[in-house]
Amino acid sequence: MAAVQTRSERALNRVAIAAVLVITLIFLAPIYWITSTAFKPRNLATSIPPTVLFEPELSPFVKLFTKRSQLRGAPTPEEYAAAPWWERMVFDGGEKIVRSGRGEVQPSGYPNRFMNSLIVAITSTVLAVGMGTFTAYGFSRFKVKGEADLLFFILSTRMLPPVVVAIPMFLMYRVVGLNDTHWGLIILYTAFNLSFSVWLMKGFIDEIPREYEEAALVDGYTRMEAFFKIVIPEAATGIAATAVFCFITAWNEYAFALIMTNRRAQTAPPFIPSQVGSGLPDWTVIAAGTFLFLLPVAIFTFLLRNHLLRGMSFGAIRK
Repeated sequence: MAAVQTRSERALNRVAIAAVLVITLIFLAPIYWITSTAFKPRNLATSIPPTVLFEPELSPFVKLFTKRSQLRGAPTPEEYAAAPWWERMVFDGGEKIVRSGRGEVQPSGYPNRFMNSLIVAITSTVLAVGMGTFTAYGFSRFKVKGEADLLFFILSTRMLPPVVVAIPMFLMYRVVGLNDTHWGLIILYTAFNLSFSVWLMKGFIDEIPREYEEAALVDGYTRMEAFFKIVIPEAATGIAATAVFCFITAWNEYAFALIMTNRRAQTAPPFIPSQVGSGLPDWTVIAAGTFLFLLPVAIFTFLLRNHLLRGMSFGAIRK
């Protein structure tokens, strides 16, 4: 009987492993396709059947960071030989780099949009996690009248999708002059992530024994000193997990960024789809912008992977 059970368990384990591998491949397939398209020549991006094996090139990234226009006629051999290697890639695609009267290469709007995304996402994440931690600590350690109602009210701010409140917020922002500003998006993203931050951090802080703080208070620490020296280090994994989710939400947000911004504070998500080539969408440029846009989130999550794993399982086992 034991041998039969062992064989059945092994079979179930193999089925589970196979299922995990299949699901992983399904989720990674779009990432692979975006990454491969970012390094394809333009004529292979929409080829039928799809091209899997190809010689990678960097022309999509050159096009992404520079302004370009339709090339009228083939360049002369002298122009082609005098052009830098990266500009020859654009020539080969039937386009040319736009230059100023002084011959300087005109950059595209992607670097500014990418920097706007970093500024807005990082600032809103710091504010949401910081205020959420303080608020969660108050709810966790002190008796608050109507605590359940207040927590539900905080959670209810997350129930409406952004597109529902985007138009009223646009009208209010236009009156106070926050349209197309970094602080306008930062305030919106902070408010949108604050409810998530409060609820998640409250669960982490609830798991920290009160005796730690009581011992610190007996030793002469103030409440604030005990918070920063006892609670914050103990809740570091929860703060890291909350920061990852808040950053991803702010980084990927599209509706507010599309409606509330135009040029000055526009982030990368609404800008990437606008990258079109001459006549038809240049999917290689769009894929290159998407590939670079995925890197900060991947790097941030990778750096906090240990804290994130522990933070997601924190408090899962109770005595």
